[in-house]
Amino acid sequence: MQAAAPDSSAAGESRAGVAAVNGLKIYYIQQGQGPAVMCLHGLGSSAADWQYQLPALAQGYRVIAPDLRGHGQTPARLRSITVRAMADDVAVLLDELQAAPAHLVGLSLGGCVAQVVALRHPERVRSLTLVNTFARLRPAGWQGARRMLRRLLLMCFAPMPANAAFIAEGLFPRPDQALLREIAAASLCGNSRGTYFAAVCALLGFDVRKQLARLRCPTLVIAGDRDTTVSLAAKRELQRLIPGARLVVVADSGHATPYDQMDTFNRTVMEFLGEVSGPGAGRAT
Repeated sequence: MQAAAPDSSAAGESRAGVAAVNGLKIYYIQQGQGPAVMCLHGLGSSAADWQYQLPALAQGYRVIAPDLRGHGQTPARLRSITVRAMADDVAVLLDELQAAPAHLVGLSLGGCVAQVVALRHPERVRSLTLVNTFARLRPAGWQGARRMLRRLLLMCFAPMPANAAFIAEGLFPRPDQALLREIAAASLCGNSRGTYFAAVCALLGFDVRKQLARLRCPTLVIAGDRDTTVSLAAKRELQRLIPGARLVVVADSGHATPYDQMDTFNRTVMEFLGEVSGPGAGRAT
C-alpha cells in the first residue's frame, strides 16, 4: 500500500539506533522533535509497524519506535520474553534516550506492554493510546474462538510461513488488501516459531484487570469495528476499568487500524495528543 506522506521538512528523516537495555541491545527508530511519543508494535512485528505514523506524528513530536524484546532486531532468550520484561525494557529505554515522560501508543501486544509500563513506571508515562488491545485476552465470539484455536494449532505444528499466511489473511481479508497481506506475512515470517510461541504464551497469561484502577494518566482506547482478533467487549472493558478513559471506534477497520485506516488513526491520535500535551504541543517547528 502506498500512502501520501506528510511534508517532512519539519519532521526530518527517521534515524535508527541501538541502546543497551537490561542486558539486551534494543533496536529503535526515531523521527521528529518535541514531546516524546513511543510507539509499541504488535505481536510478531517490529518498529516497521509504524511506517505510516512516524512522518505524521513527527510533525510535532519526537516519535520513537523500538523493536520489543524478541522481535525484529532485538533478539532475546525465549524464557525472558514476557510482557513485564518488555515493559521494563521500555522504561529503561525512555531513560537512556532522555525521553521520559512519554506518550505511549501501543498496538495489540504493544498496548499490553504500555499498560504495564504505566502501572510499574507511572512517572515515565504522560498518556496512553491503547489500540485493539486488552486487559485480558478473550476471543471475539465463537468465530474468534475458532480462529484462535486454529492459530494455536498452526503455531504448534505448522512452519512459520503457514502461520504467517493465516494471520495475515485475518488481518487484511479484503481483495483490495493483497499488498497489506503480503507485507504482514513477510514481517511475521521474520520470527522463529519458538520466539513467536514464547510471545503468544506471554499474552495468554496476561491479566491486569484488577490493577487498572490505579492508572491516572489520560487514556484513549482505539477499536477497529471489524477486529476479529480482539473483541470490542475487551476494549470496552479497558475503557470501563481505566479511570477517565475514552473509547473511539474506527469504522471499517480490523485489528491493524494504523494500516487499514491510517488517516483516521493518525488524526485521532494527533487530536488526543494535542489535548493532553497542552497548548502549542503537536505543532511543527
